[in-house]
Amino acid sequence: MRHLSLAVIIAIFGGGGVVAQQPQFFNTVDGSPLNFDDAMEEGRDTEAVKEFLETGVNIYNENEEVMKEAEDIYNTMCSGCHGHYGEGKIGPGLNDDYWTYPQNETDVGLFSTLYGGATGQMGPMWGSLTLDEMLLAMAWVRHLYTGEPDTAGWLTPEQQEEFTPYKPKGGAEE
Repeated sequence: MRHLSLAVIIAIFGGGGVVAQQPQFFNTVDGSPLNFDDAMEEGRDTEAVKEFLETGVNIYNENEEVMKEAEDIYNTMCSGCHGHYGEGKIGPGLNDDYWTYPQNETDVGLFSTLYGGATGQMGPMWGSLTLDEMLLAMAWVRHLYTGEPDTAGWLTPEQQEEFTPYKPKGGAEE
């Protein structure tokens, strides 16, 4: 009986390796599955988008090579409602530990909110930003985080060790 159980376990887990499941993306408001057919063709085939749709990991997070572009996209598309430092204006703050939608604590959740929209004035971004630009905007939002690194679940353990909470330049805090 013991050998049979071991054989069943090996068959189920494919010899010991557990296969990671692709992330699932759902509309933040109504919970329906998101349809990426509506997304712009441009920006679908980048390494970052392919990795993200397969694993839910945003390789742009804390990637210095893309931070200027990420900041520019955020400032153009997001800061009018969420503030230049993610502090919140007519839209909620994005730089602390409180999330209007708790699923936004994960990059899959935040991407779903960007792509499909939320309540109030936050419409879907699939017609305004490419999938790649959404990942860049998210990376800047994550960069603006003012909380403790160990609560930044979107960062890898290595990134958490190196992460410094964001402080606006030139502010009264300096």
